[in-house]
Amino acid sequence: MNQPEVSVGIVDAQEIRFHLNGKYQAKGITVYGEQIVKYEEGGIRWNDMLYQELAFTPHEDELSFSLFEVTIGINFHWERKETQTFKGTLRLIVNDEKLCAINVLPVEEYLVSVISSEMSATASLEFLKAHAVISRSWLMAQMEKRKHLEKKHDSDAFFSFKKSDNQLIRWYDREDHTLFDVCADDHCQRYQGITRASSPHVRQAITETCGQVLKYQHEICDARFSKCCGGITEEFETCWEDVHKPYLIAKKDLATKTGELDNTSMPEMSEDEAQRWILLSPSAFCNTQNKRILSQILNHYDQETSDFYRWTVEYTQDQLSELISRKLKMSFGKILNLIPLHRGKSGRISMLRIEGSERNFTIGKELEIRRALSETHLFSSAFVVERQFDADSYEIDSNIEFPSRFILHGAGWGHGVGLCQIGAAVMGDQGYTYDQILHHYYPGTDIERMY
Repeated sequence: MNQPEVSVGIVDAQEIRFHLNGKYQAKGITVYGEQIVKYEEGGIRWNDMLYQELAFTPHEDELSFSLFEVTIGINFHWERKETQTFKGTLRLIVNDEKLCAINVLPVEEYLVSVISSEMSATASLEFLKAHAVISRSWLMAQMEKRKHLEKKHDSDAFFSFKKSDNQLIRWYDREDHTLFDVCADDHCQRYQGITRASSPHVRQAITETCGQVLKYQHEICDARFSKCCGGITEEFETCWEDVHKPYLIAKKDLATKTGELDNTSMPEMSEDEAQRWILLSPSAFCNTQNKRILSQILNHYDQETSDFYRWTVEYTQDQLSELISRKLKMSFGKILNLIPLHRGKSGRISMLRIEGSERNFTIGKELEIRRALSETHLFSSAFVVERQFDADSYEIDSNIEFPSRFILHGAGWGHGVGLCQIGAAVMGDQGYTYDQILHHYYPGTDIERMY
């Protein structure tokens, strides 16, 4: 098969400004320089004409365009806007009374940017090769899934929540995207075009693995990854739809005493076991404070986060009750307790009951819990709750003692499914090869070349 192209959603806005850094073709004419497009009367206003769709195609492969005011780190603590530059074609379409800018380019060129955007190019070659394979695998799996759903015209497949009067179970997956293959932010894979200069090291990793994907029983793997698993990786179904993927299991992120990689699947974790596990700081590949390795995997804005293997977040009663009520758009009154109803095998909570003076409500899955308990995203849903009481905690009217403070003790950064980026970076630094890294995080898989 020939190398496919990928369409990446970059930005949505009423007005989009961009600069064509060379000659491009659009609507039969050659254009270059700064351009402005606006949403107007259900179409795209450009050069005093109204269009339903626009495409700017470069005359030469090496040309680029720059998009202004692109938001990166959406809803994260380091969210910011910047100008970003991209190769390939720029497509503009109408979406929900806004314009959507989409970058269309070859998969391998996209991967060079993803690897450069996700981490520092100073990481070990074997780690970069492993990441190239999983980024390619994840992308190809999503593209195949989207084509399959479109062919079936299965609109229900794009809904990822279950709601009733007393619970909301929602997961956030790439099915949110129906107009392009993937988005450019952390929701999918961080993609910033050629804004971050790529290095010969990254291009070598892409070239040496060109076309290689992970497969499980002849199907391309949905190769998920996160920043730090916290010592145990998580199962797919804890975070997304209730489908078991045999290569995305819960396992310890370490080697055995004999030096062999441990691929033993973890059992269910009780609440007492979760308490012990999260309050300890056990050995794991990702349990590192090595600044040299962390600088390889964490970009400068990621390094604004210092504690991630084990972390603590504190809220007063007023802070937590206001936050939860605002995030879930319902009044809870005072918060009495946060009770895990179900945990994954890494200790991540997939169902959490919030008990308040005015109502009880259950939320899930993993990311919905993280969003409800933080202004941006809680590092992970692997946490235990410590409640503190003081002299003012007791209410005579209700005959209930409400906590004055909640302390969340947590483990890991992200959903924890599949490859743990910090753990894999440590493995690469310790001399493990890229296929060993891949088989550690995705047991039972094979590496095959698609094109």
